[in-house]
Amino acid sequence: MAATSPSFQALQLNKGLLQAVQEAGYTTPTPIQQKAIPLILQGHDVLGIAQTGTGKTAAYLLPLLMQLKHATGTYPRALILATSKELVIQIAYSLVALAKYTNLRHACLYGGIGPTQQIEIVNQGIDLLVATPGRLLDLYHRNALHLRVVKHLVLDEADKLLGISFLPQLRSILEVLPSKRQQLLFSATMAAQVMKLSEEFLAWPEKAIITPQATPGAAVSQQCYQVPNIATKARLLALLLTDTAVFSRVIVFTRTRKTAEHTAHFLRRKATGEVRVIHANKGQNTRINALNAFQAGTVRILVATDVAARGIDVSQVSHVINFEVPNLPAEYVHRIGRTGRADNTGQAITLANPSEVYYIRQIEKLMRQKISVVALPPALVVTPTSFEEGQVMAQTIDWQRQKEDPSYQGAFHKKKSKVVSKESYTRKRE
Repeated sequence: MAATSPSFQALQLNKGLLQAVQEAGYTTPTPIQQKAIPLILQGHDVLGIAQTGTGKTAAYLLPLLMQLKHATGTYPRALILATSKELVIQIAYSLVALAKYTNLRHACLYGGIGPTQQIEIVNQGIDLLVATPGRLLDLYHRNALHLRVVKHLVLDEADKLLGISFLPQLRSILEVLPSKRQQLLFSATMAAQVMKLSEEFLAWPEKAIITPQATPGAAVSQQCYQVPNIATKARLLALLLTDTAVFSRVIVFTRTRKTAEHTAHFLRRKATGEVRVIHANKGQNTRINALNAFQAGTVRILVATDVAARGIDVSQVSHVINFEVPNLPAEYVHRIGRTGRADNTGQAITLANPSEVYYIRQIEKLMRQKISVVALPPALVVTPTSFEEGQVMAQTIDWQRQKEDPSYQGAFHKKKSKVVSKESYTRKRE
């Protein structure tokens, strides 16, 4: 007898949620939803880890909506913390769709805009709050937000929230929340030290771990071009993007805001189509408009820093191109998770210079799989590496070797030693 397919009805969701799920286009629950939803409904603390694009947001939103049931009171009873404005907005989109047949009230808090309007919404009474830690604390310290009845706390992209940049804010928030609460941590990656730190926040959690940590989706193919310098990278990027049929909707990731701006400017000059840029220095409206245009398909190419790696949920992204390799291997997993979403296939292409090959090895170690290296296209014009760029890459490679082998002296160290020895010899002669 053939096994029956899992269904949302089997998860014992109410009629309103089942109707919203159907209208949102969900047919069957994903593995993370099948495993996490019953655990959350039973009141457990849950640590959920699954690949990007596998429905983690709905995995915690659906049981939260079931537990909250209906609008009541003035203050929020559930709090979802996210790392960026983009991710807050993306969660809110899902929340609006899934809470369609409830009377539950929600609000979004994030920086980049004045707090007045957000305070007004909060004062009208809310049941569920989605917020970045910084803006949440801002409103709390203004006495504009009361958190004393929060019964459910979600950390979305928990690995980032438990990292050094967010941890102090997170601790401050936890101090003002009721001690008796359900806590849910969800992410696609969870480094060993962060996993250990999570034990401080979760009380005997149930684990909903669907795939090994940091495993990219099977629908995403990966390849790497080894490119000698940034000028050749730019030419290769432009060459790839000339094929508009294949590269139909593309996110280009850079490490820095400066490189993002330069890359977008270069692509515009090469007439690759309209290009939008999002990074931390862009205004909130600019970032939202860029994402909306990209999602609508009116913009084919989006250039972004890692501020967007965890906040873009567009189902038809054909390619993610890493113009620069991220220094943190986990960020690579989140970047390439922007493609191959919602049962679609996608491709991740990485352009790595000699000093970035080190990070490729770290990424492969984290993912427990190799990234195939492909030959540069014959039509690509390879630009000679400038002396300055070559020196920077050589110094970086020296640092990487010293990090792996503390006994390694390094080429630059040797040169310095020769100079010192010559000076010592001269002093002795004098």
